[in-house]
Amino acid sequence: MAKSTPPPGTADIFPEEISRWYNLEDTARKVFSLYGFGELRTPIFEYTEVFKRGLGDATEVVQKEMYTFEDRGGRSMTLRPEGTASVMRALLNTDVLNGNEKRVYYIGPMFRGERPAAGRRRQFHQIGVENVGRVAPELDAENIAMLMHYLEELKITGAELLINTRGVEKDRIPAAKMLKEYFGASIDTMCDDCKVRLENNVWRILDCKQTACQEFIESAPDVVECFTEETKEYFKRVCEILDSLGVKYTVDKRLVRGLDYYVHTVFELTHPGLGAQNAIAGGGRYEVHLPQQKKPLIGVGFAAGLERLIMAQEALRVINDERLALDCYIVSMGDAARAKALELSGKLRKANIAVIAEVESKSMKAQMRSANRLNAKHVVIIGESELEDNVFVVKNMSEGTQETISFDTDINEITKYFA
Repeated sequence: MAKSTPPPGTADIFPEEISRWYNLEDTARKVFSLYGFGELRTPIFEYTEVFKRGLGDATEVVQKEMYTFEDRGGRSMTLRPEGTASVMRALLNTDVLNGNEKRVYYIGPMFRGERPAAGRRRQFHQIGVENVGRVAPELDAENIAMLMHYLEELKITGAELLINTRGVEKDRIPAAKMLKEYFGASIDTMCDDCKVRLENNVWRILDCKQTACQEFIESAPDVVECFTEETKEYFKRVCEILDSLGVKYTVDKRLVRGLDYYVHTVFELTHPGLGAQNAIAGGGRYEVHLPQQKKPLIGVGFAAGLERLIMAQEALRVINDERLALDCYIVSMGDAARAKALELSGKLRKANIAVIAEVESKSMKAQMRSANRLNAKHVVIIGESELEDNVFVVKNMSEGTQETISFDTDINEITKYFA
């Protein structure tokens, strides 16, 4: 493989497409702040135990997908495969364990050793939110409503919201027994992974995408029947609040999500524009156990994949694909003119005008081609005659008009011609 290509499952993001990413990130900051969330930044690697304990040893992320390495001090470290466990570890340094609510969001790269495919990378990027410290169906519903608000601002329509309840710890034993009895009768004809899941984590069978297993999953019993009335009432309240907020959803009794820390509400957003791997966001309520902590951290949150959000926008043709805006390109003819161009460009940049000044000896035609290629809104022309008159010409490229301005003009007056 050529050394100029990035490793499999990773990608370079060039300036020509970065506006798409800015759109997702800036919109997240705007929407989440309306709900009282602030940004939190954590390291991209943690002690391995943070993820093993936080996500659960039996999860496929921990068993198969983590990038784990030993540092020079002999400590086991892991590139973060998701954001929640890292956020919980960081919030241990606050008073969140005393029931004081924290509302945070994060933006950044995650790492999983998956088979690369459309919408699935080994280094991918997520925007996520965590509301930590309190348990209430109102918070679950608000979290889901905020996710839908975010999608609305991104002009992503046609997404389907699926919700379900995972119950709580005391619901799990009778529910797991029911699932084991049901799947155990047919396990010989199911995939090898599900044969392992039957013993280690039977809930994960419900999340299997193998064709051989789908028939049995579709006919699986509804485990909610085993849940307590308290758990059922919690989920009913979440649905009632979503109804009052006008959020449309479908209750999917097979939805469990892939991580062991989920309790009560779980949800997932899918979009038809992504093909087979159609999930664009997901989350739920959780209890995260971290190393050396007897008491779990409780919260509700979600994560959305940036690459998948962009794919959805592309499918809907609402992609924000503006080329990087360059306010001004300075064309100069001759050494003296180039020196003057550099002097002018310095003044303009301090006045917040984005400028590129040509530094090579090129023809006027070649320099104008460069200005067009860079999508310059204005072109400044400095030639021999302009130098003699101590002026420069500003050409508005979209309107085709131009103005002649003295170099002695105050910079605040000059900037008006670049508005």
